Amino acid sequence: MDDAHNRLINPEPRADDRLDQALRPQNLSELIGQNQVKENLGILIAAARQRGEPLDHVLFYGPPGLGKTTLAHVLANEMGVNIKITAGPAIERAGDLAAILTNLRGGDILFIDEIHRLGRVVEEVLYPAMEDFALDIIIGKGPSARSIRLKLPRFTVIGATTRLALISAPLRARFGAVYRLDYYDLPAMQTIVERAATLLNVQANPEGVTEVARRARGTPRVALRLLRRVRDYAQVRAEGAITGAVAGEALSLLSVDDLGLDDVDRLVLTTIIEKYNGGPVGLSTIAASISEEPDTIMDVVEPYLLQLGFLERTPQGRVATRRAYEHLGLPFAQTQQPGLFSP
Repeated sequence: MDDAHNRLINPEPRADDRLDQALRPQNLSELIGQNQVKENLGILIAAARQRGEPLDHVLFYGPPGLGKTTLAHVLANEMGVNIKITAGPAIERAGDLAAILTNLRGGDILFIDEIHRLGRVVEEVLYPAMEDFALDIIIGKGPSARSIRLKLPRFTVIGATTRLALISAPLRARFGAVYRLDYYDLPAMQTIVERAATLLNVQANPEGVTEVARRARGTPRVALRLLRRVRDYAQVRAEGAITGAVAGEALSLLSVDDLGLDDVDRLVLTTIIEKYNGGPVGLSTIAASISEEPDTIMDVVEPYLLQLGFLERTPQGRVATRRAYEHLGLPFAQTQQPGLFSP
């Protein structure tokens, strides 16, 4: 099967997503959805401004593609400070982090994506930097080694992760504000698609906007990617106008169905139903059956299927629910899955 990372509806960033950067909101007033997080961030920013202090350290977590990086840029713009962007896997040694920290100025934001992938040694350097704004450096080796503490300007660390449980407790404790980002509801997705269509000078009627928004899996990154593909289809076959019918035809051609499921999603569900009698079946068994990595299924495929109620995690393994059978047009028998209470 094709690499799941190349799926059109994969919420992980891809090379062609760089075009979406111009569509990102620049300040808090332009943010759409995530209303509770938005309100809390507004209070955080206002309080920091009134005190004349940098923002407290902030941690965003949730599925990919929901705007964690965008929020970091928004906070930097609202505070009028510079932002330095890096990622957990990119900081391999303590010296790499030390070089970044010593180049920060007062009030600056250090955004660390995939912060759960920081190494233990690097984390040990980050702790005093976040808590005491100090950097401990060891000079020399053996008995002659000595520690020097360098003072750092007060700065803000913004962390982003899709796997909160993988962040060590000491690191989590050093974030003063922790916010979860949830999938966007349909009205918010419609507004996001409509705004993007306007910025891209794409003619789209309300039905076309709704059709794209409905199949975007509650994820803005996916919505913008689908909009670009539908725009191409409309340009070639519909004189550039995105209507409900045109959007539906374009997305069906891309194998994205009414609920935003693609071939990989349907393959996972049909494998559980047809090969393993609906489950329960272990994650590694599913992965082996479709020649995919277990982590890819758990991080990329499962979250949306769980949200739709198509999949259920049990101690014995994954189970396809009645809704999954109905969506795929397959007959459901309760006896196939003993002990499962399906919606």
